[in-house]
Amino acid sequence: MTKEMYSKLSAPFQKSRKRTKLFITAEHILTGLVYLSYPSLLLYLSILRDFRVWRCLLVPAFTFVAVSVFRRLLNTPRPYEKLKFKPLLPKEKKGESFPSRHVFSVFMIAMAYYYICIPMGIYLTVIGVLLAIMRVVGGVHYPKDVLCGAAIGIGLGAIGFFAL
Repeated sequence: MTKEMYSKLSAPFQKSRKRTKLFITAEHILTGLVYLSYPSLLLYLSILRDFRVWRCLLVPAFTFVAVSVFRRLLNTPRPYEKLKFKPLLPKEKKGESFPSRHVFSVFMIAMAYYYICIPMGIYLTVIGVLLAIMRVVGGVHYPKDVLCGAAIGIGLGAIGFFAL
């Protein structure tokens, strides 16, 4: 992607401060919903004394650490670093763009929910798609970052929750 492509994608939201704020707020709300859903799942399973709580805790934990180490080793620059523009989503972090850990986490949490409650898994998948698009439009990730983050979350989630 080029600087001009990012400008075109974010243009509708940069036309006014109100639209920019709305975009940022929507991204924060969707992220918050996902991240609140995960401890809620663990709490629900703990209260029921459901043994699946361990899989729902350990699969995301181990894979999150693995993805974090992998992206630190790659240390890929972010679009706003490489292309020299101000991202729509406020961010100053350097590197560690690939894969998107944000998107990976959403899809891993969605996979945990597919393991426990398919309708919630579907709901979180839809939110994951929206967040992936927002991370690209917001200028903090390349499309390949979010696509790979989603694929890794789905792939490792499928293995961790359904194949093992």
